[in-house]
Amino acid sequence: MYRRFIIPYPLPGLNEYIEIERQNKYAAAQFKKKIESGIVFIIKKELPSFVINDLVNIQYHWYEKDKRRDKDNIAFAKKFIQDALVHAGVLRNDGWGEILGFTDTFMIDKKNPRVVVGLEVVSSNKTQNIPYNLKIYQ
Repeated sequence: MYRRFIIPYPLPGLNEYIEIERQNKYAAAQFKKKIESGIVFIIKKELPSFVINDLVNIQYHWYEKDKRRDKDNIAFAKKFIQDALVHAGVLRNDGWGEILGFTDTFMIDKKNPRVVVGLEVVSSNKTQNIPYNLKIYQ
């Protein structure tokens, strides 16, 4: 099973988060909460009543307006997304027992920067096809 949702704007990166955290750790916590709340709203709107009880592979497609931010700085925002998936009730947790893995792709779209998040549910029956070195984490 595959589902996706779209965050219609670029998310803050690691550098933005660090800058706020250096100013005030409480402000950083509020900033994170605000970002996650916006994502939870989108998830509940685009994936109503969707719950994942098996393992999931998450695909992140980051569309940036330009190449100014480093890819690792951009991909830091997956932390906000995964926490939001838990708060929205889609995932029980965002640990090893729920997330098999994730991939990141990066593209430029000057007119429509956004994040497309794909959720590929891997049923426990299908984990038999997972290579042995990945099975040890279940």
